[in-house]
Amino acid sequence: MISSAGMAACMWSAALTDNANAQTAGSMTLSIGWLHVAPQSSATPLTVESVGGQPVNHELTGTGAHATSTDTMGITTEYYVTDNFGVATLIGLPLTVNLVGDGTLAKYGTVGSTRPMPPAIVFRYHLFAAQSKFRPFVGLGVNYTWFTQVRTTNSQFVTDNLGPGGSAHASLSSSWNPVFEIGANYAITKHWSVGTAVGYVPLKTHLTLDGTTANGTHIVSRSTIRINPINVFLNVAYTF
Repeated sequence: MISSAGMAACMWSAALTDNANAQTAGSMTLSIGWLHVAPQSSATPLTVESVGGQPVNHELTGTGAHATSTDTMGITTEYYVTDNFGVATLIGLPLTVNLVGDGTLAKYGTVGSTRPMPPAIVFRYHLFAAQSKFRPFVGLGVNYTWFTQVRTTNSQFVTDNLGPGGSAHASLSSSWNPVFEIGANYAITKHWSVGTAVGYVPLKTHLTLDGTTANGTHIVSRSTIRINPINVFLNVAYTF
């Protein structure tokens, strides 16, 4: 007959074995969940650089803008190079960010929108042993952001700046940016876990507004927008 102490030892050993291969060297984790993107943004005043091809460089004092917060589905994969060191890729489903006027542009509300594409690769260091249920981590990586479907959406803004019958086309510059991240995972079973991560990307982009008046005069204006998003990711993960 197996003693109570022996049975307890066997159960404890089985519990350790069940979690032994979670987040160890050579394993891969797929995480899916809610991603909240909260820009900490501001913009330099809109500057009219040229009118009809002639340099102007006239700053429109008091103008400004900021990007709005948004939500999407986030997806992360991570390969564990060692028990503590992993390489993660961070992506999110396409999201829409609105650009809202500040200062003298506040009366227009939303003046434009875009769909940024901000994939990132992050090198993570996980604390504690691989068998630990709770594992905090810190990450440092790089992000490349480009912007699609950049649009001016406020017709009154276009009319007031280019006159009746005018039109405008906007573009935003792409850039490489550092990524800073902290987070933690909690193992529920050998394969399943829940986690959270908070990331920060010091991101800026250059807005170019190409306008054309009704009589064909080309007007180019520019502004630098600092988006600097804080990203919050709540997820469920499966480790292979």
